[in-house]
Amino acid sequence: MNRKPYGMICPITRVCEILEPRWTIAIIVGLWAGATKFNDLRREIGSISPALLSKRLRDLEAMGLVERVTDPATGSVDYLRTEAAIALEPALNALAEWAQCHVDAVTALCTGTVSNLMWNMRKYFVAEALPRRRLVIQFRFADPGLEYDTYWALIQPGAPVEICSSIPGFDIDLYVETNRVSLQGILLGRTTIARELAADGLYLSGDPVLARTMHRWLKLSDMAQVEGIAMLPPRHVAELSARTGT
Repeated sequence: MNRKPYGMICPITRVCEILEPRWTIAIIVGLWAGATKFNDLRREIGSISPALLSKRLRDLEAMGLVERVTDPATGSVDYLRTEAAIALEPALNALAEWAQCHVDAVTALCTGTVSNLMWNMRKYFVAEALPRRRLVIQFRFADPGLEYDTYWALIQPGAPVEICSSIPGFDIDLYVETNRVSLQGILLGRTTIARELAADGLYLSGDPVLARTMHRWLKLSDMAQVEGIAMLPPRHVAELSARTGT
């Protein structure tokens, strides 16, 4: 017989108090993803104000979860996870896997921003599956009320992927018309490229080889490998509009 976790209520409650303030877990995950600079953390997390991010970082530093490192020569500041924060990885990963299976897809994907999604898109291209030449992929989003509804991914051999909000000045190889929920759902394994093409959540035009091989050069999140993922319903765009009032 499994033993019950007697005596665990108090320490678990204390952990929840530490991690409960909004954005706290998101900041730790952003650091986990490799962001160490203040502005990179803001882009990684999304719509957090600079003042609130500064406060949360100070709080995390006081709790011993973040270390602030200043370069005396340049004055630049990096934020690093401490060993205590690194030890949270298994718990946060388990929480993310639970959410993939037990939080319905529309609820899970209805937060976040297109700009944040596109900032993170840099890590989702599989260079080995793309032609060895300069490529420009245009992403146009149908979501209402966007400050920028069009972004360009500039991919060049041997160089980091660049995401641009202005035309990079090269011919466009592939046009991707979509919405945030469809694209993010694909990356997280909540739907598939084939399903979104069939449901008009995704439309591709331009280079036919790039369009045909999107499933090869678009890398999915590690969370897409979780078994039992709650998938997006076929009419998710209409359902999301009904929930958010957009």
